[in-house]
Amino acid sequence: MRVLAWLALAIMCMSAAALAQTTNTATNAASKAVQIPGWEAVGRLTMSGRSMCTGALIAPDLVLTAAHCLYDIRTHRAVKPQKIEFQAGLYADSAVAVRRVKKAIINDQYVHHMGRDAQVGHDLAILVLESPINSNVVQPLRTDQRPNKGDAVLIIGYTQFSTTKPVVAEPCYILARKHDTVVTSCEVEFGTSGAPVFAVQGGGNPHLVSVISAKAAMGGKAVSIGTALDQTLQRLLAQAG
Repeated sequence: MRVLAWLALAIMCMSAAALAQTTNTATNAASKAVQIPGWEAVGRLTMSGRSMCTGALIAPDLVLTAAHCLYDIRTHRAVKPQKIEFQAGLYADSAVAVRRVKKAIINDQYVHHMGRDAQVGHDLAILVLESPINSNVVQPLRTDQRPNKGDAVLIIGYTQFSTTKPVVAEPCYILARKHDTVVTSCEVEFGTSGAPVFAVQGGGNPHLVSVISAKAAMGGKAVSIGTALDQTLQRLLAQAG
């Protein structure tokens, strides 16, 4: 995915001195995540046992995530769906439901490139699970084609510092949106790719409006970059049947 020039983004590097502080922050954020209604629909994705991302259940047998998560970090080739596992509601090594994946549907506008040539804005994929997760066990998340600049949002996901407990990034806001790309003030870490961005406007249960693609910096401040759902999600759902 190409990093868009209008964002003036730079990939952030974490110093060793910040590591301990980040770990403590992740621990506190994990306790907040489980207080959010419907958080169990967020789960950890493991790919071939070598990498992890975050995904969100949007139908009993469908998980929404970032397209780049489905590529092997060593070979950069697409991971076979059967080697992907979704652990819904994972908390402290115990998941509410665990499913293997039988089919991966990647946005046909996404072309996988490594490094700075990142296609933010096309970074969406749907995973079809081998068997549905009972809605009485995990309620799928609602989706919406918002958000707009200024909307309040939060992000729930797993990170390299909190691999078995979901953490929440809040309070934060939509800083900008252009076409299919969303910039939020939420600070995220590696592993959060694919995590759902929830709009929290007007009260009620949060609903999913974007998927995290990358961490970055804008104007010297940490931001996160997401892909808006819009018509792309509808096309992927049609392909999933």
